[in-house]
Order: sequence, then C-alpha cells, then structure tokens
Amino acid sequence: MKLITRDTDYAVRAVCFIAKCKKKIISVSELVKELKIPRPFLRKILQVLNKKGILKSHKGQGGGFQLNVAANKIFLVDLIVIFQGPLKLNECFFKKLRCPNINSCSLRKKIEGIENYVVRELKTITINSLLK
Repeated sequence: MKLITRDTDYAVRAVCFIAKCKKKIISVSELVKELKIPRPFLRKILQVLNKKGILKSHKGQGGGFQLNVAANKIFLVDLIVIFQGPLKLNECFFKKLRCPNINSCSLRKKIEGIENYVVRELKTITINSLLK
C-alpha cells in the first residue's frame, strides 16, 4: 500500500514549483528541466490538474501553466483524491470478494479510526504549507 502514488507525488511537486513562481506562467519544458519528471507523465498530470481547475493553461508561444486556485486553498488530500480516489487503507476484500465480516470486524473498526485520523491530518496540509 502506498499513501502517495507516483502521479500524486509528481502533481504535488509540479504544483509546488508553479506556486513558488507566483503568478508567472511556467512552461512544461521548464517544469521537466527543474523537476526531472519525464515529459509524458508530467503532461498527463498537468492536463488532469487543468481539467480539475487546480491549474490554468495558456496555449501558444509563451504558454504553460499557472495556479488557478490560491496555494493556501489547495490541500494535499485534494490532490490524493484526484489521482488516487478516496483514501482507503484497507478495502476489506478477500479474493476479490467483499469480506462477509465487514460490518462486525473489530480490526476494520480500528483501521477506519486510523483512516479518519490520516484524512484529518492530510486536510491540514496545503501547498502553501509545503512551500515553507
């Protein structure tokens, strides 16, 4: 289990870099050079972030990306959900079937408590806080 996947990691790194540059438009080439992220992965990630409204794209000569949302309004948990879906530590599947004990399992209740704690903590982390 990975809490942060490669796509989410790349998204966080790209958004942080763009946020550091304030309102300047950052080209894909500059991001690739600075972040050492493979261009095809980065382009896909930037397109998703643009579609979700986190970034704003600018076409043509001098084009690139800039934040569409203030850095203090972009939460790490939001990026995780965009690239990974809802945060779940354990899906309670047994051989690809839903566990029949899901409603009465004491371990599941403990794991849900941990999940809730992790989500609460992640909701306090903004891109702005990662820049400090």
